[in-house]
Amino acid sequence: MKKWLMVAALAATAATGVAQAKEWKTVRFGIEGAYPPFSWTEADGSLKGFDVDMANALCEELKAKCVIVPQDWDGIIPSLLARKYDAIIAAMSITEERKKKVDFTGKYAQIPNKFIAKKGAGLDFDNLSGAKIGVQRATTHDKYLTDNYGDQVEIVRYGSFDEAYLDLANGRIAAVLGDASV
Repeated sequence: MKKWLMVAALAATAATGVAQAKEWKTVRFGIEGAYPPFSWTEADGSLKGFDVDMANALCEELKAKCVIVPQDWDGIIPSLLARKYDAIIAAMSITEERKKKVDFTGKYAQIPNKFIAKKGAGLDFDNLSGAKIGVQRATTHDKYLTDNYGDQVEIVRYGSFDEAYLDLANGRIAAVLGDASV
């Protein structure tokens, strides 16, 4: 665990553009807060979940104050680049496009992608032609759905997976593409 924490701490340094080691008294982490079990927002507005626990563990190891900055997913990288926080902790897929903008630590979870539909919906996942499929905007799922099904399905984009799931539960869309953990 300690080795992983040091790698993540170094990534936080790299993400801020600092070329040399820095003494971290405070570390600000951008976390979405809408991706259980990794992160969610409590009724009082505080963030909880695995990502928050990881941020706190990193800060404890660094003996630094930990500041959690809630951030909507579609602005998570732009806000890092604008220095709103020092690092991101999120279940973010590592892509070549993202690697041009930010540095990554090693993966801390391997999560398969899944189409999710109501039980008994009768969808033919080999032929989704004409189906209304929900996806969280600005994700790798959004890109995959657009690139592979964009001319066959109606893509409905949401700010969070929870919003897409609510529309699925209420019958406004036929399925959702997202991480199996969510």
